[in-house]
Amino acid sequence: MAGYPVMQIKITTRVQSGLETVKAGFDSSLFMSLNPPFPPVRLLKFDGCKTGDEVALELNFLLFKQRWISKITEDDEDEKSWDFVDEGYKLPFFLKQWKHHHQVKSIGSGSLIIDHIHFSTGYFLSDFILWPALFFQFLYRKPVYKKRFKSI
Repeated sequence: MAGYPVMQIKITTRVQSGLETVKAGFDSSLFMSLNPPFPPVRLLKFDGCKTGDEVALELNFLLFKQRWISKITEDDEDEKSWDFVDEGYKLPFFLKQWKHHHQVKSIGSGSLIIDHIHFSTGYFLSDFILWPALFFQFLYRKPVYKKRFKSI
């Protein structure tokens, strides 16, 4: 992510389900439930979480709509962890760069879900202003993950 200063957000959520259950649950239904009420999101495309897959959505800011298209640029898995990276290549006007590393680590009978986001608006001041909004949008995911990935 060269060229612009980059802000980071990292949120970790412990869930009760094992690695395989969490991995299997990363689908379009989970993706939509992770989105907070604003801005409303319409899913246009969800290929999955493997390298080369794409996710396309439309954000509705009431007075205008913005498209967001990300490509999965990396994915990796072993017996203890699974991760993938999505990078935005068509972003809302206020973002210049977006990279989101999703990681799931096996811990005991449960898992740790880590969202590590790198983003830039191109300007430090607007990065600083946008950071809290993005932080709270990703914090919104914690109870969703916990509810979705309870032990059965």
